[in-house]
Amino acid sequence: MTSTEQVHIDQPAVEELATTLRGEVIRPGDLGYEQYRRVWNGSIHRHPGLIVRCAGVADVRSAVRFARKHGLLVAVRGGGHSFPGYSVCDGGMVIDLSLMKGIRVDPDGRTARVQAGVVLGDLDRETQEFGLAVTSGIVTHTGVAGLTLGGGIGWMMRKYGLTIDALLSVDVVTADGGFVRAAENHNADLFWGIRGGGGNFGIVTEFEFRLHPLGPNVFAGPVFWPMEDAPKVLEFYRDWIADCPDELMTIVVQRRVLALPMIPPSLVGKHVIAVTACHVGSVEDGERVVRPLKSFGRPLLDLCKPKPYLAHQSMFDPSFPHGWWYYFRACDVAGLSDGVIDVMAEHGSRIVSPVTSVALWQMGGAVARVGEDETAFNGRNTGFTFNINGNSTTGEGFEVERQWARSYWSALAPHHTGVYVNFLMDEGGERVRQAYGSAKYDRLKALKRAYDPDNFFRLNQNIPPT
Repeated sequence: MTSTEQVHIDQPAVEELATTLRGEVIRPGDLGYEQYRRVWNGSIHRHPGLIVRCAGVADVRSAVRFARKHGLLVAVRGGGHSFPGYSVCDGGMVIDLSLMKGIRVDPDGRTARVQAGVVLGDLDRETQEFGLAVTSGIVTHTGVAGLTLGGGIGWMMRKYGLTIDALLSVDVVTADGGFVRAAENHNADLFWGIRGGGGNFGIVTEFEFRLHPLGPNVFAGPVFWPMEDAPKVLEFYRDWIADCPDELMTIVVQRRVLALPMIPPSLVGKHVIAVTACHVGSVEDGERVVRPLKSFGRPLLDLCKPKPYLAHQSMFDPSFPHGWWYYFRACDVAGLSDGVIDVMAEHGSRIVSPVTSVALWQMGGAVARVGEDETAFNGRNTGFTFNINGNSTTGEGFEVERQWARSYWSALAPHHTGVYVNFLMDEGGERVRQAYGSAKYDRLKALKRAYDPDNFFRLNQNIPPT
């Protein structure tokens, strides 16, 4: 797998393609090329030979057929949030779905049909109008497509499951330019693989989701303590969540405090450990459940309170803006053992960059009550998922942050139980196999042979057909 395959692109053929599209074709030197070749992760700098901005399914099918005919490497872009930059390539074609932003909510049936260019913030705004929501991620400019195809973890998952657990059907453009629909009772094998198998089997152009009642207000937000208190905070946290209700979801964060409007200037830059909670039941129940967290020790700052769900969903946006340089290492662990706590306490205190952070996601609840073999997603019984971010605002200092993230991850190695595929960088085939486990990986390979035997869709966490 590579993002740098170079081929000659026949310009008269490109011009002919452009005349068939409702969207647009953008080439190097065209107005907008620099804008549309860039992705969220600023450390990724690639220059495609062609960007096809699709306005609908017909455009996507035309782009696939063109790329196949001319032997072009294809990158598929939804929200452009792929950690390793799989949303763009050098020399080939980017099939850009960002113009496809249709959302249709059925409040009576509690479903939504969502096109592949939609980002989470757009979807949340439409569904919250009716007091409903799709279980999804935590940064509003994340693309719905990529998040869903890898599984989809977020604030609602312990109550309602992963994003894929809310998925009812998908429309897919296949590697030969064909079009299929997949659901539990229609192309069920493909529907199984789509739910966790990423973009290996085709381009999903539309998703149909089940919606759940939520909000408009939730009891949510972070509570901060100094980093030196990490061991006792984590020991308390471990006991507190041991029998917590499914309505409660938490993320433990280690970082230096960012300068934000709600942050007292005296805290900016300090090393902290925070527990961010979100209770998706009633505000009254949320206040009761979270009270022990708020009263533990001597917090530096408590921002956990009733707030609109939409406000909580955008809380992490300032920590992950477009254009910063991002590097991630990730792993699952079975629980917060004393050994894991020791690693967190030691390495959290070593954070240098003001934009580096660690997120420890609480799993369990409804996620674990779906059968392990029901979807391609692996790790239903995981206790926690680590996302270790070695970040910088520019290239300066980036290598130091990368090395810190690797060191933290390596220190956790005795405790690794798996990895969430959406948190992988470009780490090679063996890591992809680890993300799915051998049995699921073999089943996914067989599915790949059926739907993409030539590995046309290979710029992803790739499952090669052979």
